[in-house]
Amino acid sequence: MAEEGLRPIIVKRIKKGGGGHHGGAWKIAYADFVTAMMAFFLLMWLLGSTTKGDLQGIADYFATPLKVAMSGGSGSGDATSVIKGGGKDLTRINGQQKKGDEKTPMTARLSLSAVKAELERQDNERLKRLKERIEQAIENIPSLKQYKNQLLIDITSEGLRIQIVDEKNRPMFALAKAELQPYTKVILHELAPMLNDLPNKISLSGHTDATPYSNGEKSYSNWELSSDRANASRRELIAGGLTESKVLRVVGLSSAVLYDAENPYSPVNRRISIIVMNKKTEDSITKANQTADVADEEGAKQAVESAGMSAGAPAVAPADAVAAPAPAANTAVALPK
Repeated sequence: MAEEGLRPIIVKRIKKGGGGHHGGAWKIAYADFVTAMMAFFLLMWLLGSTTKGDLQGIADYFATPLKVAMSGGSGSGDATSVIKGGGKDLTRINGQQKKGDEKTPMTARLSLSAVKAELERQDNERLKRLKERIEQAIENIPSLKQYKNQLLIDITSEGLRIQIVDEKNRPMFALAKAELQPYTKVILHELAPMLNDLPNKISLSGHTDATPYSNGEKSYSNWELSSDRANASRRELIAGGLTESKVLRVVGLSSAVLYDAENPYSPVNRRISIIVMNKKTEDSITKANQTADVADEEGAKQAVESAGMSAGAPAVAPADAVAAPAPAANTAVALPK
């Protein structure tokens, strides 16, 4: 009993705790995860609400971010971007601003002039190729080759000009009429498909020699005859396959524009002129019609009469007249045409 009373008493104390090695680290990791997910969904929303052009601008920016800053050229700085500011203007919200020098009005005009010059060059090249093709066709197609001397082709300030002229014993029209000879129809039918190959518009003009009608300009004259012949040629070209909408102008010029000015009664002055117009000539006609003020009927009538045509007649080219000696002054001799 004495020994039991001396036995030591051992007290065990158990400490209960939350495991110090865990702590709150998981909270930080979870917060990072939530932040990353928020950024991801924000990115997805931006991509979903951005147009295709904006996406291309963003892609260009990250592909070459310093291109505009270093060279001042077009590229990422010119594209619309969701990135705020950029370039010299930090207040700009949509896209960057190119750091290169902006074009002055003079530079813009020079650029426009260069574009116009290039378009004119290309237009002239097309007309030259058409000229070569027609010349080859005249050499290779028998129905055209026999009239080679009556087909005159050249390049003028208005475009490619094809003239079908009379010879003394081979007129293009019946005398004093707008009736085409059968071989004239063949020529026009051969030319029509080739004129369709270019988008350029067509101008037709008729010409006569200086031989007058017996009644002079008081009734049917060279003005009406040339106009009727030009219009007859237009109809025959369309019959041969020319697209009707390609014809922009049909005019009659009587003997006002002679091919052989030294010999006003020469058969070569009786001709039909087909012009494949260049863009400059075409624009000068169409734009003039669009911007010119509309004159009153009386003014229009006077303008037509001053040009030597009746007010109701269509403007077309002059017609053939048989070569004859010049009439005496103040006389009007009736001559076959």
